[in-house]
Amino acid sequence: MPETSRRGLLFGTAAVSAGAFLTACTSNEPKEAAAAQSDQPAADDKPGKPVTIGFAGPQADHGWLNAINVQAKGRAEKYSEVTLETTEGSNDTAAQIGQVKTLINKKVDVLVVLPADGKALTQVGLEAMKAGIPVVNLDRVFASPQAYRCWVGGDNYGMGLNAGHYIGEQLKGKASAKVVELAGIDNLELTKQRSQGFADALKNYSNIELVARQAADFTVESGQAKMAQLLQAQKQFDALWNHDDDQGVGALRAIQQAGRDEFLMVGGAGAKSAMDAIKADNSVLKATVLYPPTMAASAIDLARALGQGKGVSGLAEMEIPTSLTLYSAVVTKENIDQYLPTGFS
Repeated sequence: MPETSRRGLLFGTAAVSAGAFLTACTSNEPKEAAAAQSDQPAADDKPGKPVTIGFAGPQADHGWLNAINVQAKGRAEKYSEVTLETTEGSNDTAAQIGQVKTLINKKVDVLVVLPADGKALTQVGLEAMKAGIPVVNLDRVFASPQAYRCWVGGDNYGMGLNAGHYIGEQLKGKASAKVVELAGIDNLELTKQRSQGFADALKNYSNIELVARQAADFTVESGQAKMAQLLQAQKQFDALWNHDDDQGVGALRAIQQAGRDEFLMVGGAGAKSAMDAIKADNSVLKATVLYPPTMAASAIDLARALGQGKGVSGLAEMEIPTSLTLYSAVVTKENIDQYLPTGFS
């Protein structure tokens, strides 16, 4: 990801996804107001106190999950005083609990955990916090706020909302427009949130009807199979929202095999393959809604600040926030060059 002009912002690589932070004060404020500001040191790029961060990430069996691991490791390498203790990564709950316990026993300074199952790993998060090891909970949230010091993750509802508004604006002049949805895994809360946001956005467009919805499994194979079913059942529609760019690779195959091109497609997450297709503008895929894996880089930044007892540069508070929700930007041909470096394989 390219460097941004950030005036000492903490978030470096994550700045594009997380959005710019408000500055604490401006140069034209009176001296009395400036004197009231906290003099608590804020984290910056300069080396500080040594910090050992334990990172329990996911098994890299999906493009986005692999990007999470790459972002975390890459960000840690930027800081000479940060030591990153990583686990192998697992989507097995019991195995990941054991891995986190190992990191607790090693007495790392801070833990960053993307749980395979937030609810199932809540207890080990509580265990770390009780041991005096602050936890940065990444993406899949623990069941209790007592199990983490800070949560950072994406906006699943916002993904659906922004996808729906984009489609709505493209179709607002068309009478009786039809939309279909290729969702993710239906028993996941994130899928329900993405679908709810999409449905809520479409309520603003009385001319649009969601005529079909099919759930896939976040894989290329499932995307192709489920999209083929949708295409067979729906002989004509105007827009498709696909929750995940990995399964979108399969969806595009099915679309091309069927010779269909009467609709526009919006993807989800921000894979490089999707961004390349948007830039080429040679398929139905016209946009993707980000779910930035740069959240893992932000998590490392927050963990470093915690370990050094610092706040966030650009914020007046003495402590880092308790939560940080990243924005789900809509990437189109018009802004693709800005976001293309953030695409993941």
